[in-house]
Amino acid sequence: MAKRGESGLSLLVGIDKPQGMSSHDVVNRVRRIFGERRVGHTGTLDPMATGVLPICIGPATRLDQYLTGHEKAYRATVRFGFETTTDDAEGEPTVRADVPDQYTDQGFARMCVESLKGTHEQVPPQYSAVKLDGKKAYEVARKGGEVSIPARTIEVYESIFRGASRDEELGLPVWEFDVRASKGTYIRSLARDLGRGLDCPAHLKALRRLQSGAISLEDCVSLETLEALGTQAALDPVRALNVRFAFCDDVERFVESGNKLFDNQVSLKEPLSYAPQNDQCACTSRVAPSANPPEDGELVAIVIANALKALYRYDAESATYRPDCVFSTPIARM
Repeated sequence: MAKRGESGLSLLVGIDKPQGMSSHDVVNRVRRIFGERRVGHTGTLDPMATGVLPICIGPATRLDQYLTGHEKAYRATVRFGFETTTDDAEGEPTVRADVPDQYTDQGFARMCVESLKGTHEQVPPQYSAVKLDGKKAYEVARKGGEVSIPARTIEVYESIFRGASRDEELGLPVWEFDVRASKGTYIRSLARDLGRGLDCPAHLKALRRLQSGAISLEDCVSLETLEALGTQAALDPVRALNVRFAFCDDVERFVESGNKLFDNQVSLKEPLSYAPQNDQCACTSRVAPSANPPEDGELVAIVIANALKALYRYDAESATYRPDCVFSTPIARM
């Protein structure tokens, strides 16, 4: 018999987070939809932001550590004219300045946006979940304490200009662009630093996450759609992990017991590129044998009965695969 608050489900879903809800609000809504207390997200989105929010349900919550380190892509809207306490439109204005007409020039804006590509030393926002001496920065900031967050190295892989205009709300110049960046990048800080680099204060007006690792906006559903579809909205965790995998039905008892596997027991397949939910069955769609041998430390997905049963790592010294995570309830592949 399942414990109270345990549905028996093990799923990965992608939510198109609406504006105004925190990531925790979304988690609570998913808990109610599935009747499952074990629900977690794999990358916080601020309440102001919308877009891709991967959600793990049941034993699949153990996937979070494997999904949080991926690069992410966003559509950002930056407004010039003032900075804020939170580096976005939710905060109180601080530094203000007049904005030259040049900031609505498409050529000038494009040049500045494209210059964001590369490596940066970035200081996260004061109102962020970065921990300082065991306390979250935003908790200290809200109490009026001094927040000094060390800079971290981040990388912007791509910065694509989409347009410059004036916003209807305040008539101030706004730039819209798409950015793909490394783990740990704060787009709020990117907006703030863009303004500082131009000697014109700025903040993030709007943000939409377009992709998190291999999961894109096209793979996500609204909370209303999730409520209607239920388990039919589940995503394939093997595709989401974007790692090589193997069908291991013949050695199920070894995997179930957390035993190591030998080379001759694992026939590697190439990673599955993520496809929208109307694709073919996950068990047959574009499965291709891998010609390359396993690499030391490589993470491999173990599929049994067309569900993700475990994640193993290859140990080159012993030429064996060793369990990294075995799921008590296999994660469904829809």
